[in-house]
Amino acid sequence: MTLTRSELPHWETIPTDLPAAIREIKTALRTRIKASGRGVEEVFAAVEHRVAARVAEIEAAGDDVWPVVDYADIENGTVTPEQSARITARGCLVVRGHFPREQALAWDAGIVDYVEGNRFFENYTGPGDDFFGSVGSKPEIYPVYWSRAQMEARQSGRMARVQSFLNSFWRHTSNGVQWFDPDRDALYPDRIRRRPPGTDSAGLGTHCDPGTLDLWMTGAYQRAFRHLFDGTAEEYDPWDPAHRTEGPQYPGSTMCSAFRTFQGWTALSDMDHDQGVLHTVPIPEAMAYLMLRPLLADVPEDDMCGVTVNQVFPASEKWHPLLMRALTGIPDVRAGDSVWWHCDMIHSVAPVRDQRGWGNVMYIPAAPWCPRNEAYASSVREAFLTGSSPADFPEEHYERTWPDRFPAARLNATGRRGLGLD
Repeated sequence: MTLTRSELPHWETIPTDLPAAIREIKTALRTRIKASGRGVEEVFAAVEHRVAARVAEIEAAGDDVWPVVDYADIENGTVTPEQSARITARGCLVVRGHFPREQALAWDAGIVDYVEGNRFFENYTGPGDDFFGSVGSKPEIYPVYWSRAQMEARQSGRMARVQSFLNSFWRHTSNGVQWFDPDRDALYPDRIRRRPPGTDSAGLGTHCDPGTLDLWMTGAYQRAFRHLFDGTAEEYDPWDPAHRTEGPQYPGSTMCSAFRTFQGWTALSDMDHDQGVLHTVPIPEAMAYLMLRPLLADVPEDDMCGVTVNQVFPASEKWHPLLMRALTGIPDVRAGDSVWWHCDMIHSVAPVRDQRGWGNVMYIPAAPWCPRNEAYASSVREAFLTGSSPADFPEEHYERTWPDRFPAARLNATGRRGLGLD
């Protein structure tokens, strides 16, 4: 390809020869960084120093790592500056009482009626993707998207209020560009998890979800991570969405076509902190470490620390031991609480043996309205109207013939806006 002097090589679709493309982009990135007058090792050392300070803070905090905010304070605008500062530093939070406990338990029961009434278990053919299939349940992740419970939660005013609160932590406007609308979310449909008492679950390994090789290889992401790639890593801001709302993203069975400010789930049951729950590395800046680590000399030239297409972005003791020291689980949660983490953050689900109590959640992120999410909304509308699995997920389509899935007539103004209908 023909490049200007300042342009990095980029591939807007998956390169035919991945090893060759990896070698080419790594050489180009090292050259770009060196042009700043600093070497890759020096820039990475600066990032490592910044992240190590966060790791030390988390290790010293003991059990008091995850910020906790009451929904009532979000609704009333009484979240304190100190609480907001902790959310910015940690990139995660638990919202207590996001929904009334009775509502969450009723949704949980409604999902059971929905799947059992439509003979889901008799027709279930097994996990549709290798990653979530690894948990070993039968099933644990239900490929169900259009139940009354899920849609009521997605389009509720309480959800919209929390999503707007979370979006406000990002610098949604910069250099005269509004990258997204913080007060309007796209309706991003995701699955549910139901894990019964007594379950043995293998959990999910440490990973992050913003993308894979496209984070280094596409033009938009090269611009988004510009400070990491031009030697000014100290200026990298994990809350800056510039260029990230444009896309594209390499396709795969574990991708997310939407831009999410936060990933999240809403608890449909009580869950204790030691019962196979979510863990994160609560350091938003850790993405800088992950992006620069493959450029160091100890990584093979055709390897990005294990990152490749059509798989999740892995984090490991082998390449990221500093980060793994900060892996921290959520506190106890109760039905109706919600749990949120910055879209770039490393996370996992701990294994559990003979689980006590249920472990039930519905996945609902914060995905503010932007060009990328508006484009994805068109496919979501079609999936909603036909009862199909959404485009980001395996083509299982269990709900197409289910007569009691959530109907379009029940959409409220928030739901219609989230689907791009108004």
